[in-house]
Amino acid sequence: MLNGNLLGCYLPPRLMTLDFLFDSANIFVLPFWLIMIALPDWQVTRKVMDSFLPFVLLAGLYVYLFSYSLDPDSAQAFANPQLADLARLFADERVTATGWIHFLVMDLFVGRWIYWEGQRTGIWTRHSLILCLFAGPIGLLSHIITRWISQWLAARNQSSAQENASSDSLTSSEN
Repeated sequence: MLNGNLLGCYLPPRLMTLDFLFDSANIFVLPFWLIMIALPDWQVTRKVMDSFLPFVLLAGLYVYLFSYSLDPDSAQAFANPQLADLARLFADERVTATGWIHFLVMDLFVGRWIYWEGQRTGIWTRHSLILCLFAGPIGLLSHIITRWISQWLAARNQSSAQENASSDSLTSSEN
């Protein structure tokens, strides 16, 4: 059970269990993913995703859990990361929960970036957002590849349109 109190406020013990914080963070991110994927053009989605508040809250939880899970052994493992030491470290539920919150924050932040890139450029992003929800780096890679393909197709279409315009002008000047 977490008994540390960084903010000096009272929270009932059941609200400070590691399982409760872990489960709450997992549930907390889902509405953001849902609106980015299902309702990307909704004004409410744009307003919500324009805010940094979700990241502040998740990052605050991360800082809390990080400080709670930091001890001399974990500090040593983080200072000089060796795979075996990190594997042993992540066997501790506190460290695993902290690491998972890190994933939630960063994946949602990358998802938000993908969302805004789609809004800015008109590139389709739903597939990348779904992938990012389940495996952040794969979603990021999907978006980058989608963007490259979209740019290539746009350049190809523009080149084709210019060629058609040139041949049309030659044809009309010959008549």
